[in-house]
Amino acid sequence: MSSFRLQHTGVLLCYSVAVVLSGCASVSALPGMVGLSSDTEPTESIAATGPPTPENDAVGDDAVDLVPQAKPIELVAYDEALLVDTNLETLATETAEVVTSEPLFASEPMFASEPLFASEEGSMSLSDFEALALGNNPTIQELVATTQKAAGYRQQVGLKANPVIGYQAVQLADQGTDQHVVFISQTIVTAGKLALNRRVLNETLRAQRQQLEAQKYRVVTDIRMKYFDALAAQKQASEIREFLSVVEKGLELAELRKEALEGSQLDVLQAKVQKNEIELALQQAEVRFQAAWRELAAIAGNPQMPPVELSGDLPESLLEIDWSDLASTIVFSSPEYQAAQTRICQARANLDRQCVQAIPNIDFQLASGVDNGTGSGLINFEAGIPIPIHNRNQGNIAAARAELTQVSLAATRIENSIRARIGAVSRDYDSSLAAVTKYADEILPNAAESMRLAETAYKAGETNFLQVLVARRTYFDTMIEYIASQSQLAQAAAMVDGCMLSGALEPIVDDSGDSGLRDLTFSQQ
Repeated sequence: MSSFRLQHTGVLLCYSVAVVLSGCASVSALPGMVGLSSDTEPTESIAATGPPTPENDAVGDDAVDLVPQAKPIELVAYDEALLVDTNLETLATETAEVVTSEPLFASEPMFASEPLFASEEGSMSLSDFEALALGNNPTIQELVATTQKAAGYRQQVGLKANPVIGYQAVQLADQGTDQHVVFISQTIVTAGKLALNRRVLNETLRAQRQQLEAQKYRVVTDIRMKYFDALAAQKQASEIREFLSVVEKGLELAELRKEALEGSQLDVLQAKVQKNEIELALQQAEVRFQAAWRELAAIAGNPQMPPVELSGDLPESLLEIDWSDLASTIVFSSPEYQAAQTRICQARANLDRQCVQAIPNIDFQLASGVDNGTGSGLINFEAGIPIPIHNRNQGNIAAARAELTQVSLAATRIENSIRARIGAVSRDYDSSLAAVTKYADEILPNAAESMRLAETAYKAGETNFLQVLVARRTYFDTMIEYIASQSQLAQAAAMVDGCMLSGALEPIVDDSGDSGLRDLTFSQQ
């Protein structure tokens, strides 16, 4: 008989464990909870996981309502396939490939009519620096890590509660009436809270990925701007060296004319002063190149890299831009703005999540054992829910509404900031484009011709040395300003190509979130 009771108890226990471990996929709702189960989801009031657009991300009037009013949420089936892959190893591999191999821009830079700056032996091109920076810049690697953190948190917040298994003995001091049971307990999450948790963190992950893309733009923009700065200094130094040879020949001519009694010591001294000024300008250009190189190497992630010659050319002419049309294009294609829109989607998802928090979870316990007093097996079952009388999550709902308002205003601020940056860049671009065109077409050729005529006239004794000095200085200043305008134009074009994003070494913003929503899910008191 004792053997029969033990066998009977074992069968009941195995059956109980099997019921619990099957997941209890659906639990009938209690009164007032019709249709709620752990596998149901709220309606698609939360944005889909595709790239947000201004149309589907526009915040309604209720977004700015700071009065916490819970709204009824319809429940429909949720397609888990819409979520981004939660496999952390896959995410790490994909992100690393993006950083090291994928092109930064969807198309060629808008002002490049042919491949830029082919590498030459013993020199470095712009593309060399871009590749080096995308692989070595520490801010990109930091954002790779924050993206992986966000993926880990998203996986964590969707995990179900672990079952609890244990043993209980009753009336042990009363010999012959003691009871021994093995129990298993489980919390069943209702209202699709776990899936809503994943939805919130999924938007967080998407925002971090947009931040990663934005940082890649920042890195490449800064690389291009510093590259053109260094290239301009290199070109200025090269032009100054050539001009220095002209000045040295002029000094020799002034000394010969003095010896021939056709010139004066004043001419010689003025020629020496001009030569010294050009030598100083050359020294300063070399200093600017060294400083620009150090910045360039630091942004590229290799600050110890020794200087080498830069290959490539500064722009001689670029297209005129319709800034009104371009502004809208840049704003809505900017990963910085896309990240802000994704934050709005995240805030909406969090508001929907907080609105269902007060719907009670179900805690149940199933026990199976033997009663030695009667010699029979026994089964116990308990179920309970918290009653949301005092805590209806009203504080978190109010905070979620305020957060939605805040991120909506932040998106507007970012849009205005981008447009303001476009205004500043348009000024630099248009003014430098006008300067480059004027210098190349008229000013520089006229200055060169003026210097040539003054040199010829001075050799023939038809003009004084002062005219030669003025013509040389005019040509020199014009040449230096022309190169500076080319550099400014190239840098402005780089900002346009980079969606007005810069700051390659600024501290990153870690908005990868946390796993607090899962703790909230299982704490309803």
